[in-house]
Amino acid sequence: MDAAAVHKRKRPDESDPGAGELDLSAADAVEVLDLRAAKRLLLAFERRLRDNLEARMKYPDDPARFADSEIALHAETDRLRLLAGAPELFPDLVPIGLASSLASLLTHDNVDLAAAAASLLADLTDSEDPSDLAAVQALADALVDANALDLLVHNLSRFSETDSDEAEAVHNTLAVLENLLDLRPNLADKVCDGTKLLRWLLSRLKAREFDANKQYASEILAILLQNSPANQKRLGQINGVDALLQAVAMYKSRDPKTSDEEEMLENLFDCLCCVLMPLENKERFVKAEGVELMIIIMKQKKLAYSSAIRTLDFAMTKFPPACERFVDVLGLKTAFAAFMGKIPVNKKNKKESYQEELEERIISLIASLFGGISKGSRRMRLLGKFVENECEKIDRLMEFYTRYSDRVKEETERLDSLDLEDLEMDDDERYNRKLEAGLYTLQLIALILGHIWHSGNSQMRARVELLLKQNKLTKQDVKDILEEYHDNIGDLDGPEEKERAQSRTKEIIAVL
Repeated sequence: MDAAAVHKRKRPDESDPGAGELDLSAADAVEVLDLRAAKRLLLAFERRLRDNLEARMKYPDDPARFADSEIALHAETDRLRLLAGAPELFPDLVPIGLASSLASLLTHDNVDLAAAAASLLADLTDSEDPSDLAAVQALADALVDANALDLLVHNLSRFSETDSDEAEAVHNTLAVLENLLDLRPNLADKVCDGTKLLRWLLSRLKAREFDANKQYASEILAILLQNSPANQKRLGQINGVDALLQAVAMYKSRDPKTSDEEEMLENLFDCLCCVLMPLENKERFVKAEGVELMIIIMKQKKLAYSSAIRTLDFAMTKFPPACERFVDVLGLKTAFAAFMGKIPVNKKNKKESYQEELEERIISLIASLFGGISKGSRRMRLLGKFVENECEKIDRLMEFYTRYSDRVKEETERLDSLDLEDLEMDDDERYNRKLEAGLYTLQLIALILGHIWHSGNSQMRARVELLLKQNKLTKQDVKDILEEYHDNIGDLDGPEEKERAQSRTKEIIAVL
């Protein structure tokens, strides 16, 4: 995230009231700011805050009577930035009001002062030095206790982005939220459960025009969804699946204009993939014609091509209705074009890693189709693709098989040559290393081969046998891979789903 725009607010002139109370220049603040000086800074700020609130209460209808105290408070708030250079002092400053005082400034009636509080908090909570982590976490925890999360989210709606300063305030507020989430990842559920942050982010992403805050909103939403099933479900319940589809639909026939806009689009697809984890959101995706939109994006062959395939992979995994819809809306032709390597050429897909990820995604998608469509005309149409053009897609499948098989063999030999006792590597870690080397994709390829063989089609079986022989392989090699796959099927989706998957795999193994 390019945060160059975060701190552009002009600071009050040093000649403002209160400027002489602590004569420290920003240049040597890091060297001379000790706890005593930091406490003086905080007490001066709290005094200015108190004076301003009293003046506002005394003269609520006469802004001229409290204007000077407001200017002084702004200046004192700005001087608190010196604390950013001494985060080790935070644990001593929190008990005497650092977090609570700053949180109260977020509620100030003067939107400029609320914006100044957000800018200051963005500085204070931004920690890149591991040695400062515990101290900054202490401040983060105190801010949460002071209800800062609610206040920050409330201010997002309070700031008007038609004003450049308030647009910057939105950016700073998002920066504070990002920093707090980075310091305490468990806050992702809390902030979404107790505030309207998800709704604000969705509304911000619906804006047609791209800007830095729209990009930032997409990044924050991706963070909130990444490891939170609760937030994934919450987003689905507030029509978030449809909102995300509308946001990416803006790019179905055009590419992002800048690298920042491209990053935002990738964030949106990351959000879509995360939100498609719960079953009920897969249903919402199909109902909102998400399958059709992804196919359109693929056909347009724009920059979002691979992201559309990734999204379809998430939507169709262990969800037959999405697989059926995919076949019904003629997605097979588009998918198998990608399977055969007929992908659009652009700056993104020239990278080898991109090509490899795309291959693995499309293999996963086709495996999901076989798993989700077990009979009927849709199954026949899927199998028919492997007969076309003299079984060229079986040739391609075997090309993938040999490549990933060689890679896994190489990793297995490497692991065998290591001293496993010295590495303290158990069987699970060894298996995970092989998965990282391509074993999972090899297992999916073997499953597809198994489904092809299970169909009983003599032409396809003959082709598989010929290619196995040419590559000095046997059906037993395929069975061995499927046996290992069967034995390692987990119960993440529940014992019933595990039993179903194992039963189906056994059925395929039995006919090989």
